[in-house]
Amino acid sequence: MSTVLAAEKALIGRGITGPVSVRIEDGRIVEVTEGAADGARAGLLTPGLVDIQVNGAFGADFAEIDEEGMRRIVSDLPRTGVTRFLPTLITADLSQLLEQARIVLNAVSTVNGQGARSLGVHLEGPFLSPKRPGVHDPSLMVPPTPERVEKMLELPSLRMVTLAPEMPGGIEAIHRLTAAGVLVAVGHTDATGVQTTHAADAGAGMITHLFNAQRGLGHREPGVPGVALVDDRYTLGLIADLAHVGADACRLVFKAAGDRVALVTDAVAAAGMPPGVYRLGGADVLLSDDGVPRSADGTIAGSALTLDRAVRNIISIGVDPVVAFRAATIVPADTIGEPAMGRIEVGALADLVLWDDELKPAKVWVEGKLVHDKETAEPETPIPPHRETAPQPS
Repeated sequence: MSTVLAAEKALIGRGITGPVSVRIEDGRIVEVTEGAADGARAGLLTPGLVDIQVNGAFGADFAEIDEEGMRRIVSDLPRTGVTRFLPTLITADLSQLLEQARIVLNAVSTVNGQGARSLGVHLEGPFLSPKRPGVHDPSLMVPPTPERVEKMLELPSLRMVTLAPEMPGGIEAIHRLTAAGVLVAVGHTDATGVQTTHAADAGAGMITHLFNAQRGLGHREPGVPGVALVDDRYTLGLIADLAHVGADACRLVFKAAGDRVALVTDAVAAAGMPPGVYRLGGADVLLSDDGVPRSADGTIAGSALTLDRAVRNIISIGVDPVVAFRAATIVPADTIGEPAMGRIEVGALADLVLWDDELKPAKVWVEGKLVHDKETAEPETPIPPHRETAPQPS
């Protein structure tokens, strides 16, 4: 049985064209026709958004996930345009981290097919630099010894590891992980520009949240961002809430490396929720009225960003909408090694979003199945935070 979706405009390749008809069979696109289309829907049709760094959302933290929380996440992500996501876990004791990952994967298996689909798991730690911890606990950061790396590789569906390449054994770990098919991202690192280049030589392919928790850009010592902006081997993860990275810096990133930017949320349980106290990796974070989650000492702790808002933010600062949408679709899909996602073409999975005139998701399909319809969706009733008191400094 085939289904035809027609829209007045669609993102095809590197341009917006229309009208366009997309025929779907067995969850995949089998035909794309440009030109006159009967019953074309108003709005812009794009591939589904792909978020490859998300720690939680809608009141649920992946480090403390259960089936109910996972069901809420996969059901609610499509209303933000996200059809595929990579659950991310932050630094913990390695054994505990791997157990958290197994719980995540088990929870995913129980809700498969009910909304957005998981891509596996991303471990953001513990092979990070205590010099650039961000909100992570530096006391739990350890070098990536061969034994620890092999233990990590026993985890099924490990797709991505963020590490600091300057840590003892870092380059060897990058070689081993990439040889096993795992994407290695450079992050929470004090690496110099030279060390950042060496990491790419070893196979690292991404920068985790560019500019944040890493050695900064200098005019003689380029640090991580300087090398990342000019080294075509790197995809640049960018948190475009305009708080982690300011508008002018975001414009700079897109001017320098537009086709290599992957918009990510780095969202925590506070995403899609009212102000209050939420969890991240077993610790409390406060989401205040400014919309930025922070730890007890005031450190930014992930984000409350949704990926559709990231796209709108980037368009609002003057980036071409085609480039902005590609940064949330085909770029992250290709970076994580998923050539059948993030595009509207024959053979691709039928993960699609129809956007209204305000660039908000009106309808969302995952493998051809309608999983969000703004016209019939029930009003959102945010789950209250787990407690109302602010976290206190220790």
